[in-house]
Amino acid sequence: MYTKVIKINQEHIDKAVLEEAADWIKRKELVAFPTETVYGLGANGLDPEASAKIYAAKGRPSDNPLILHISDMDELEPLVQEIPGAARKAAEAFWPGPMTMILKKSEIVPLETTGGLSTVAIRMPDHPIARALIRESGCPIAAPSANTSGKPSPTRAEHVFEDMNGRIPCILDGGMVGIGIESTIIDFSEKKPVILRPGFITPKMFEEVIGMPVAIDPAVMGGGAKGIAPKAPGMKYKHYAPKAELVLVSGEEGKVISYINRKVTEAHRKGERIGVIATDETADRYQGDVVLSIGTKSCDSTIAYHLYDVLRRFDHEEVDMIYSQVFETGENGFAIMNRLTKAAGYERIEV
Repeated sequence: MYTKVIKINQEHIDKAVLEEAADWIKRKELVAFPTETVYGLGANGLDPEASAKIYAAKGRPSDNPLILHISDMDELEPLVQEIPGAARKAAEAFWPGPMTMILKKSEIVPLETTGGLSTVAIRMPDHPIARALIRESGCPIAAPSANTSGKPSPTRAEHVFEDMNGRIPCILDGGMVGIGIESTIIDFSEKKPVILRPGFITPKMFEEVIGMPVAIDPAVMGGGAKGIAPKAPGMKYKHYAPKAELVLVSGEEGKVISYINRKVTEAHRKGERIGVIATDETADRYQGDVVLSIGTKSCDSTIAYHLYDVLRRFDHEEVDMIYSQVFETGENGFAIMNRLTKAAGYERIEV
C-alpha cells in the first residue's frame, strides 16, 4: 500500500485535503491525523471492519480498547447509556481538550471498538484539524496513537511515517503537536471516578470541578492485573518503549549523575554505546555517547512535550542502552513518569 503524506495548515485548513482524508474514513480505511496530544490513527469507530483495521495496522492486542473522538457535545449522547452529573461537569470544563471519559456504551458502539467491554472511551480533541476531520467524516473516529504497538507515541508526522508507511493510505501532516503526551483517562462508569491514565489534567483539577474525590487505579504505575481486560488504552501492556533497554535511576541528583556516569564507563569497556536522557540543567554533567535534553526542570510541560521525540531519536542513534533520571515534580510529573515507567518495563534503580 502506498502511504500519502499531505501537509495541512491548521490555521487555513484546505477543504480539498480534508475531503480526501474524510473519503478514506468513509471507505473504512485509516487516516493518521494530529491532535493536541499525539498523532492519532483514525477510522470509523462505529464500523467493526474499520476498527479491526486499526488493530491490524498497529499490531495491537484486540482487548486493548480504542478511544472514540467526537467534535461536538451533541455527538456524545448517542454513544452512551447515560452521562453522570460528574462526567457532564468534567466535559463542560475540559472539552475540547486532553481528557478521555469512560462511560457505559450504547448499542451502536461495536465491541470491536471497545475491546469487548461494555464501556467506551470518548474524548473531544482540541485541535482544529482533528475536529474538522471528524465533522467531515460524519462519524465518531476511533483513534489510538498512530504508532506500532508498544513504541513511543508519535508527536510528528515523520514518526507516523516511520511506523505506518505501507500500512495506511493517508497521513495528515499538521506539524508538531502541542502537548506531547496522551490524554488523561477518567472512568465515570462506576460510582467513584477513577483515573486510568494520568495526563495533562490532574486529579486535583478534576476534584475542583466535580466536587468529589478522584481515585487513581493501582495499575497506573504497577503494570496491571494479569488476566483482566484493560478498561483503557495503555493499562496492561508495555508501552512507549524505544528499541534499546531503558533504565530509570532515582535519588539525589548528584548521586544519580555519578551512578549513570559509572555505568557509561563500564559499558564502554564492553564496547557498548550508551544514551542518557537529561535536562537542560544536567546535560553537560553526563558522559554518555548520546546525551539528549528532554527539557527544563523549571517547566515540566517542556519535558512532556519532548518525551516521545527524544525516545524516538535514540532509535536512530542505535544505542545499546538508555539511562534516564526521573522527573516526578511539577503538575505533569506523574503523567511523565507513568510513560517512562511503562517504557522501562516498570523497573527502577534507587541510588
